[in-house]
Amino acid sequence: MGLGAILGTGVFVSIGIAAGIVGSAVVPAIAGAALLALCNALSAAQLAAAHPVSGGTYEYGYRYLHPWLGFAAGWMFLCAKSASAATAALGFAGYLLYMLDAPQGCLIPVALLAVVVVTGVVLSGMRRSNRANFVIVSTTLVGLVYFVIAGAFYIRGDGGATLSVDVSTTDHQGTIADFLYATALMFVAFTGYGRIATLGEEVHAPRQTIPRAILITLFISAVVYMAVAIVAVGAIGPQALALATQGQAAPLQRVAAVLSMPGVVWIVGVAAITAMLGVLLNLILGLSRVLLAMGRRADMPSAVARLDALGHTPYVSVIVIGAVVLVLASIGSVETTWSFSAFTVLVYYAITNMAALRLPASDRRYPRLFSWLGLGGCLGLAFWVDVNVWLAGLAVLALGIAWRAVITYVRAR
Repeated sequence: MGLGAILGTGVFVSIGIAAGIVGSAVVPAIAGAALLALCNALSAAQLAAAHPVSGGTYEYGYRYLHPWLGFAAGWMFLCAKSASAATAALGFAGYLLYMLDAPQGCLIPVALLAVVVVTGVVLSGMRRSNRANFVIVSTTLVGLVYFVIAGAFYIRGDGGATLSVDVSTTDHQGTIADFLYATALMFVAFTGYGRIATLGEEVHAPRQTIPRAILITLFISAVVYMAVAIVAVGAIGPQALALATQGQAAPLQRVAAVLSMPGVVWIVGVAAITAMLGVLLNLILGLSRVLLAMGRRADMPSAVARLDALGHTPYVSVIVIGAVVLVLASIGSVETTWSFSAFTVLVYYAITNMAALRLPASDRRYPRLFSWLGLGGCLGLAFWVDVNVWLAGLAVLALGIAWRAVITYVRAR
């Protein structure tokens, strides 16, 4: 599930977005994002082991910090990952239309159809969702490995002339602000491991399974991201990569088109399509579980906590999340939805690290230094995104706080 949530929008879309901001320094930006993700992953892993329930940081905030911080985490998670799900749906549509040589005017309708279909799969239950995810992840990994092999031969023959990763000579403005913005965007790509923590009630031996799954997922995905970024930047250069992202939301297809190995365009296209569906599936799955947890605590209407007749699937929350993602996907801009996700998810993981710092010594598995680094990194990067995006993020946070204030008042009356 973790690989299904990570190996999707980030590797197939956000690398192109970041390349447009920071140029060829996107490679070290990915490395910096992976290191920050490691610190956050260690905090999330030990929290999930100590408190294995659905809801992730929403529940950890309630347990170890304060109800208001717990609510803020849940609210920002819903906002961040709903935007990420919309980006995945748009990415899926972009790659599919590219493969079919269809008009890009169909981008939004195809994305909306994908959201409807995947929501239906999630409604069918956890076991079937996991089987679908296994097929998706396997197909994606095969496609990415083939892409990296094909690109490695191409770069070696070309001399790798475009693989400059010096921050001071980026193809964009070359500023530290650009680099930090790109790092923030790439950090979002690694945060799919958080979906593992939201499934604490639905796996065997969660105290052992969840931390192990989080760390293995992060390691594999970091290796894949670095390899794909080096190939993509080395093959066509960062600016061409960025233009392909803006125009068709299918940058790796543009790279595959210049590689000489047979079938690479179709293989990458199929891998991208399955990956986007995997991300969309995992996000709707994880978001519905957080909404379920919030409904249980009456931070959201109690109806979202209803389960199906078998007591397995929170069908109301799944439908609500599907509807929210539909609205966001109708925006039609991958950069807008992804940037909004960056700010909100950084706030979410800042609260994760704060909760990890409050763990008792008996439940702590890793040094507190990792949580301090994660907290500082998240807060530091959050305000390097576009100013309009973080202002919108703060407005959404204020809206959530106002919502909770109203329902708290009503309950008190």
